[in-house]
Amino acid sequence: MGETHIARRRELAALLAGRDADAMLVTRLVNVRYLTGLDSSRAALLVPADGPAVLATDARYAGTAERVCPELPLVVDRHVTDALLARAAGNGRARLGFEAHDVTVEQHAHLTERAELELVPLGRPVEELRLVKDEEEIALLREACAITCRAFDSVLGEIRAGVTERAVAIALERAMVDHGAEGPAFATIVASGPNGAVPHHRPGGRELQNGDLVTMDFGALYGGYHADMTRTVAIGEPAAWQRDVYDLVRRAQRAGIDAAVPGAESKAVDAAARDVIAEAGHGDAFTHGLGHGVGLEVHEDPFLGYDKTGKLRDRVPITAEPGVYLTGRGGVRIEDTLVVRAGAPDILTTTTKDLLVL
Repeated sequence: MGETHIARRRELAALLAGRDADAMLVTRLVNVRYLTGLDSSRAALLVPADGPAVLATDARYAGTAERVCPELPLVVDRHVTDALLARAAGNGRARLGFEAHDVTVEQHAHLTERAELELVPLGRPVEELRLVKDEEEIALLREACAITCRAFDSVLGEIRAGVTERAVAIALERAMVDHGAEGPAFATIVASGPNGAVPHHRPGGRELQNGDLVTMDFGALYGGYHADMTRTVAIGEPAAWQRDVYDLVRRAQRAGIDAAVPGAESKAVDAAARDVIAEAGHGDAFTHGLGHGVGLEVHEDPFLGYDKTGKLRDRVPITAEPGVYLTGRGGVRIEDTLVVRAGAPDILTTTTKDLLVL
């Protein structure tokens, strides 16, 4: 993806010219990766409005940087930001943009003390670029989702009464790695019976029981891209109320997905699903937003909620994950990762959404 990363840096440089900055210091590691391809725990990137960018990392990653992005001038220094500040000052840069959402107050004080130039907060220009995915990114996300689906299918036989939530979570994570994932995209959620009323329940030692609904929220990490899928299954024949709630959540999700088209307001997409649940009398039991963007982070822009602003755009991956959570009884959540497209959404998590009775 060398040419892709070069093109991304050019786009960022063009944005800087319109924000009255001579250069930008990129310190968020996920943004450094997006612009260079380097995945590391210590790196920073200096992107001038004109001229070549400069990457800084420490000796542990120098060889990787030379291999991954050989076109970039490389500074090997443990103090990556100090090294790039000196480079910027030496090149006559007067106004240096920085990522205010990443730099702490303490770090800003340090930068101000060291810098011989003006530091300017620039908002989130790299995240703006990351919002719309190219087809290479979508292909990586598609494979992450395919791995997630294969893993789920392969462990269905292990989900039964007497098995603990923790054992199911471990089985899912092992299966994702076995099917080609770098690892889980986030800590797997398995919530059974009354624990299903807690949207982000941590799987524990509770054993699955006949009559439980079991909600599993998990995803594979592949090529740096994060899948996110939730399925709810029944252990033994479900009660009428469980089928009713499941069908309600499924209808709400369908409404939300149908509304997720280019140009749609984020809050309107959320409302399309939320209204279905509210009209059934469970509005207070849907306690979170409809979804979020996915990519190099499992939670990134855009966010879909009743209080969110902005409009969806073509080639933006999002999740649609309505839920109903009934204290003391259990809950249902159904989630897919999809790509907003003109015409119809591209749903990447293709595992059945029929209520599986195990």
